[in-house]
Amino acid sequence: MPALERKTCIVTGGAGSLGLACARLFLAEGANVTLVDLSMASLETAAKGSPRDRVLLIAADVSDRAETQRYVGETVARFGPIDVLVSNAGNFGTVAPIADYPDDVFDAVQAVHVKGAFLAAKHAVPAMRDGGSIVITSSVAATRGDAGVYAYITAKHAQVGLMRCLAKELAPRRIRVNTIHPGPIDNGFQLAVEQGLGAAIGEDGTEFFNRMIPLGRHGTPDEIARSVLYLASDQSSFVTGTMLMVDGGMSC
Repeated sequence: MPALERKTCIVTGGAGSLGLACARLFLAEGANVTLVDLSMASLETAAKGSPRDRVLLIAADVSDRAETQRYVGETVARFGPIDVLVSNAGNFGTVAPIADYPDDVFDAVQAVHVKGAFLAAKHAVPAMRDGGSIVITSSVAATRGDAGVYAYITAKHAQVGLMRCLAKELAPRRIRVNTIHPGPIDNGFQLAVEQGLGAAIGEDGTEFFNRMIPLGRHGTPDEIARSVLYLASDQSSFVTGTMLMVDGGMSC
C-alpha cells in the first residue's frame, strides 16, 4: 500500500521547490494535498499537471492567524481531518553586522518561520487525527551560527524549541513532531542566499558552501522530500522530538 494512502496533508511554502517536491511525492504515495503559498499564480504554475481532484491550492499568509484558520478549515472541508502538516514556508532576510541589521527584516523572518509554524500547529492540531505527523522545515543553520545571518539562524533555532514543546504535548495522541534540517539545496532560494553571502564575504557563495559539505555538493529538493516522507509516514512511527539532518554531513 502507498505510504500515505488517502491521508490528508498540508504543505506550506507549497510553490517553492521543496514544498512542490514534497507535494509530488505525497501525491505519488496516495495522499490528498493542500498547497499553501502567498501567490495563487505561483501555486497554479507549481501544480500544473497534478491530479486536481486531490490537490487544493490556497493563497495565504502563514504569519496571519485568520488566514491560517482559513487554510486549515478549507482543507478539512475538502479532504477531512488532517494527517500530516509540513510547515515549510520560509524567507531569508539579509546578511549584515548586528549594528546595521534592519529590525523590520528580522521581524519578517521570525513571522514566517516561527510564528508561521506556531500558528500552523495551533490551528491544525485540533483538526488532526491521532497518530498524525508534523514536520517543520528547519535547516542546518539551526545547529550553527554565522556572523551577519541574524534573522534566519535565530528563526531556525527557534523552530527546534517549538518542535520539542509540541512533541511532548502531542505524544499522548501519538502525533509525532520533528524538524528536518536540510543543508544547502540546489534551488533559487539557496542561490539568493549564496549571492548575498558572496557579496558580503567577497567570494563565490556556492563554492563556499560546497567546501563545508563533506559530500561536496548541494542536495536536491527530491532528496530532502524523501526524508520528509519518512517523517510524515508510518515508517517513522517511533520517531518524535528529533532533528533529522539531511545536509551531506555539513553539521558533522
